[in-house]
Amino acid sequence: MRASRGSEAEVEERRQAVLRHVAQEGEIRIAELAARMRVSVMTMHRDLDNLHERQLLRKGRGVATAFSNVAMESALRFRENSHMELKTAIADALAEEVSPGDTVLIDCGSTLFPLARRLATVDGIRVITNSLRITYLLAASPAEVTLLGDRYYEDFESCAGPQSRRQLQDIRATVAFVTATSVREGRLYHPVREYAETKQAYLQAADRAVLAVDHSKFGRTATYPYGDVGGYDLLVTDADTPESELRPVRDLGVEIRTVEVRTDDSPG
Repeated sequence: MRASRGSEAEVEERRQAVLRHVAQEGEIRIAELAARMRVSVMTMHRDLDNLHERQLLRKGRGVATAFSNVAMESALRFRENSHMELKTAIADALAEEVSPGDTVLIDCGSTLFPLARRLATVDGIRVITNSLRITYLLAASPAEVTLLGDRYYEDFESCAGPQSRRQLQDIRATVAFVTATSVREGRLYHPVREYAETKQAYLQAADRAVLAVDHSKFGRTATYPYGDVGGYDLLVTDADTPESELRPVRDLGVEIRTVEVRTDDSPG
């Protein structure tokens, strides 16, 4: 059994692996989780207490239980710490699209949080977003930040709706960075209609549009389709995205930039 101590990043990485195990099983005994993760039962209890307090799973007597698939697909708290190495690598590529003095639109997806941190150091930048989290990440920076207002969705920690879309009609940005919940054969999907429509409005408000999606979002659908990747100038993804999903994007005439990074979620 390996030692359970480690850096904060290593502990969080282990807890995210625990969360994945619980999500896959639906319910699993704590002792079995400890054995799988090769840590003590006491360490596993500490990990599960942390995840329970963060509302990422339910910890009961001797077992850990996942939330419903619908909740896990939509809530930001489940997505924020997943694929962090990929999100960091994607942010490096996205940051190359920004210059000092630009007006930048940023969607509310967690994939863009590392990008927001990088933009805090860009001179004379103006950021417009519907994400409270991105607004918070830029709060102490010299960037000028505008928050689009409308109905607040707690699961996404952001606003969406007709008022946000009307605000976007009066904006002209240099570049828009947008994420997608699901992409299949070049088509885009989202589980909430208001967000599907707001993402479309982002495209109309910018001179250049960049879609940031890691491999885990491809080959999937959700309730509301909202066009295809052809509305974007650039797709930034990672090397684990299947070629069968990239081919329809190329057929739409969209430039593709892939980043490479090894993670615990990657095969091999």
